Amino acid sequence: MDRRFVYLDYAASAPLRPEAVAARSAYEAEPWACANPSSLHTLGREAQAALEGARRTVAACLGCGFRPMDVSFCGGGTEANNLGVVGLAEGARERYPGRRRVVLSAVEHDSVIDLASPLKARGFSVDVASPDASGAVGPDRVAPLLGDDVALVCLMAANNETGVVQPVPAVAEAAKASGALVFVDAIQAFGRIPLGLSPVDGVSIAGHKIGAPQGTAALVVRGGAPYRNQEFGGGQEGGRRPGTPDVAGAVALAAVSELCVGAIPEVRPAVAALARGVYGRLCAPGTGIRPTAGAEVGDDRLPGIVSVVVEGVESETLILALDAAGFEVSAGSACSSGSLDPSHVLTAMGIPRDLALGSLRISFDERVDPADLDAFCDELLAVVARWR
Repeated sequence: MDRRFVYLDYAASAPLRPEAVAARSAYEAEPWACANPSSLHTLGREAQAALEGARRTVAACLGCGFRPMDVSFCGGGTEANNLGVVGLAEGARERYPGRRRVVLSAVEHDSVIDLASPLKARGFSVDVASPDASGAVGPDRVAPLLGDDVALVCLMAANNETGVVQPVPAVAEAAKASGALVFVDAIQAFGRIPLGLSPVDGVSIAGHKIGAPQGTAALVVRGGAPYRNQEFGGGQEGGRRPGTPDVAGAVALAAVSELCVGAIPEVRPAVAALARGVYGRLCAPGTGIRPTAGAEVGDDRLPGIVSVVVEGVESETLILALDAAGFEVSAGSACSSGSLDPSHVLTAMGIPRDLALGSLRISFDERVDPADLDAFCDELLAVVARWR
């Protein structure tokens, strides 16, 4: 491939970090890399020790009272969300039979919002909390839906399309006061911002959002929280995700988690400044481009997601034109990129359909070249000017 591409779709999957490659390669060079960590022989015990070391690191990176034994490695964020939401909901109902209702926010990732039908098929009723115009789902939106029949409340830490950071501590406090469990999809936020998860019962993270290998993720369920296993056969990962674990992947995830969480104080403001610059150029008066949730990138936004809508031009047209020029962006969640409908997140925020169909998400981290961001802005502004 001779063409040079500028990749600006980190929120879909971030470039692999050298630290991930090094950690995985170092493990794979060990004589026990071939061993099953469930085996009792020496090499199996060494593999198990490496797996437990990764578990300790991930728990320490999450903080908020989570323990290594709470961490279950799995094969992706969607799997972690499915296991977490359904397992906690059924666990709560099993312990408290009167709790048969689940509350989801309207801005959840597809891997959570699409669980509404399966939950109903399992005997739950589901209520959806709508965001305000900024995309935030605060306690004022969730509190009217709470009651002594609620098993679980789900609220993502930060939205994968708009970058809006959700008020998880306040919502979790209200949910816990009503006796409900709380699950947080932290897949976009982990390693990018500090997380307030002390009242939370379950959390999901995914390695490929921060530069660990694709297929590495974890479901973290606080000790003592009622949970009903959803997969069976072997009992690995506390019974929550049976099957032979990917130890090399877990080691790589742990290494990148430690790196990214430790660097948040320096990286977050630097990346936020880059995002503000992109917003400033794209959303200047007369460009026909506007932010979906306010252009100022502060504590209420993930630092590396720029979310805009373009008046009068559909996302597909923009993405293909930008791709032809060597710039790789998306319209929002990669998990729904083939849909002809506007984003359910933007629709829930009250953005009109015709405008939501022109959404773009530009995402990056501290590894992006600022000159590439400037070149991207030049190209997008030129593309929009041609089509308007």
